[in-house]
Amino acid sequence: MLLTPHARSPRRLKAAALLASAVCLVAASAPAAPLGVGDRLFPHLGNPGYDVASYDLSFTYPGSNSKPLKAVTTIDAWTTTELDRINLDFAHGKVESVEVDGEPAVFTGAGEDLVVTPEEPLPDGSWMRITVRHTSDPVSAQGRDGGWVRTADGLAMANQADAAHLVFPCNDHPSDKAMFTIRVTAPDGYTAVANGLPAGVDRDAGETTWTYRTQHPMATELTQVSIGRSTVLHRTGPHGLPVRDVVPTKHREALEPWLEKTPGQISWMESKVGRYPFETYGLLMADADTGFELETQTLSLFERDLFTEPAYPKWYVESIMVHELAHQWFGDSVSPRNWSDLWLNEGHATWYEALYAEEKADRPMETRMKAAYGASDRWRAAGGPPAEPKAPNPGQKISIFRPNVYDGAALVLYALREEIGRPAFEDLERAWVSRHEDGVATTADFVALAEEISGRDLGGFFQGWLYGEKTPPMPGHPDWKSVAVTKAATGKAPK
Repeated sequence: MLLTPHARSPRRLKAAALLASAVCLVAASAPAAPLGVGDRLFPHLGNPGYDVASYDLSFTYPGSNSKPLKAVTTIDAWTTTELDRINLDFAHGKVESVEVDGEPAVFTGAGEDLVVTPEEPLPDGSWMRITVRHTSDPVSAQGRDGGWVRTADGLAMANQADAAHLVFPCNDHPSDKAMFTIRVTAPDGYTAVANGLPAGVDRDAGETTWTYRTQHPMATELTQVSIGRSTVLHRTGPHGLPVRDVVPTKHREALEPWLEKTPGQISWMESKVGRYPFETYGLLMADADTGFELETQTLSLFERDLFTEPAYPKWYVESIMVHELAHQWFGDSVSPRNWSDLWLNEGHATWYEALYAEEKADRPMETRMKAAYGASDRWRAAGGPPAEPKAPNPGQKISIFRPNVYDGAALVLYALREEIGRPAFEDLERAWVSRHEDGVATTADFVALAEEISGRDLGGFFQGWLYGEKTPPMPGHPDWKSVAVTKAATGKAPK
């Protein structure tokens, strides 16, 4: 995700809505309760006891983005312990029925969890299929954004960091990646596109159903579905990679000069870190005011205004495109095990955004990093060290996306390159995305790989740069100074 300065209104994530459903009461000895996988920043996000293998999502769009969609979510998973209850994250829809392995199951809501009780406990190591018939409400819960994004002509998704469960029941944590099949049915005149490659189009009685499948596992927060009066543009990237962009039909010509840059940007990223990791890529240009761009897997979400507002310099817009593209390697293919590892996503995306601007637009990396160094102590005071960010502001869960995990984290990478040298740093970058492709990884994994590649003990270096209250001296630049922290700097973090 990139919070961009062209945002015109802050996102407000306040108290979460309770599950809007008439539910069956669970007859159990203890009351149903929300669970979590122990994430420091989102304690109730995700659920223990099972590992999701795949999601099958079916949405029926009614032709209005203010009415609930009918939906069916099917989850195939392995249990990792004996389960007499199954907790799913789901918080903004009406649940009509739940089945476990084809048999009806009772269910209830607990916080932002849907708690399902099968007829019989499920043994450790067993395969289970959960089918939930529900609605998916595109109108935001009171005081909360995220999940469905209402566009001028339909819908898109923005699920980062904890909003996929506002759209469909899931294990909503990036540590549990899975394969996805997504089906969308919409009236004639609409086009639906989702993550992955097309797997069929069926037309019948005034409506069309589109099916898409991923070929690589994906975190729930990276799910994307576009429904609108759109045109899908096709071109070819490196190695025959299919590139498809989704644009409002009436803006197709104005957006094409930007879209045609994508194959070259993919080639540039491949020259830095290796082959593109997925089956397709493209940009989704949404007629919406979100205040950010988002790296949804294989189909990055952008506000159309970023490309049509003449005040934004060409180099700036192109570097934002590369930021989201870089996330396909850093954050999507290699996902964070915990949200405290967010700096690995955003720091690397910011790094390649800045490097592209340096190489293509003569915007020196050193100048940007020196400015970041000057602000770094203030960022740490407001948002925490890069690898130990402060919890979200109350009611604003998106506020973990602070400068400390963007330029503050890119500054860590700059310091690391200065410390171990450019050749070792570049080897590290390639090895990181290769070794952890399609998986999840932690800050400790990155530190260990950096030590392996450089042949050095870097424990002290990373301790200061990733966890220190103050920014350490910059290797090779003893003259760089960080501006003293003032009382104002420790207040509310910027949006």
